[in-house]
Amino acid sequence: MKILQLGKFYPVRGGVEKVMYDLTVGLSSEGIDCDMMCASADGPHMEKRLNDRAALYVCRTYGKVASTMISTEMVKAFKEICGRYDIVHIHAPDPMACLALFMSGYKGKVVLHWHSDILKNRLLMLFYSPLQNWLLRRADVIVGTTPVYVEQSPFLQSFRSKIDWIPIGIEPMVPDPSLTARIRSRYEGKKIVLSVGRLIPYKGYRYLVEAASFLDDDYMVLIAGTGPLGYRLRKQIAGCGLDRKVELLGFVPDNELPSYFGACDVFCFSSIYKTEAFGIAQIEAMSCGKPVVATDIPESGVPWVNSHGVSGLNARPADARSLAAAIASVVEDRKRYGEYSANAKNRYEQFFAKDQMIKKCVNVYEKLF
Repeated sequence: MKILQLGKFYPVRGGVEKVMYDLTVGLSSEGIDCDMMCASADGPHMEKRLNDRAALYVCRTYGKVASTMISTEMVKAFKEICGRYDIVHIHAPDPMACLALFMSGYKGKVVLHWHSDILKNRLLMLFYSPLQNWLLRRADVIVGTTPVYVEQSPFLQSFRSKIDWIPIGIEPMVPDPSLTARIRSRYEGKKIVLSVGRLIPYKGYRYLVEAASFLDDDYMVLIAGTGPLGYRLRKQIAGCGLDRKVELLGFVPDNELPSYFGACDVFCFSSIYKTEAFGIAQIEAMSCGKPVVATDIPESGVPWVNSHGVSGLNARPADARSLAAAIASVVEDRKRYGEYSANAKNRYEQFFAKDQMIKKCVNVYEKLF
């Protein structure tokens, strides 16, 4: 069995690309030949070995339109090599990869990994919709990252007979004990609420900042990440007099981030729109045994990832009071806190460990033959 992962962007920047890369390396480590093809704006065409059973093909792009890499090179390169593979595993949404598959005449099996619906760009959907419908019909199986998202997506209702799901899996975060202790001492025994993500509107950080005003003074909200809303959030923090209760950490290096998870009392995931389909930061926190407060976003996988009353609590989206009440409820009931912590770790190990993702993916492939 030989597999090609097909999608966008290299080097790895976001969640979808990380899933592609982890599947490629993980499957190859299990003795399955698995290559990866993607587009990149960072340089010319490149081919390299990731290991003895995995190759990487990076196709040059000529710009980006509506978050879509424009790469005629991908269309040509995919057509040249697609016949080598028993399965093409395409990661969507990615109009360029879909076009490459459409124009190739590929006759093998197709696994469509449906990471999220296209929600924001109606102009793109006007042109992409016929191609997307072709891809949905062409796919032998459609895989989601949670059962909720694929069951409720309006685009997938006519294809329910071929739907499956594979939760995203990651390696556990491993905090450094000394750095974790330094972070905790920096905030002088306060209850630490951590959030990690880009500072963009759908992450709902304005509501998390507002929620801090409803928490007692012995709480500290830490937000790690950068983005276009940084100035506006700093202005909100200052204007509400929350300088001692909310801190924007900015960029936190990968080698330090696990220790922030280790130092926090609770992780908060405040996203407000279905644009947030999964929420990888939630499972990073769970891997450290940290309870999660997330949001009950309709039709999103976010509240499935954080099982309400099990690994934490889910608050109403875009509701600062609800968010604050959930945070306080999780942290201050010490008996339940211990249960949430243990359940979070168990839920990570059951659903979200990387080896679980690899095993489930192999099972999906094997069912095709």
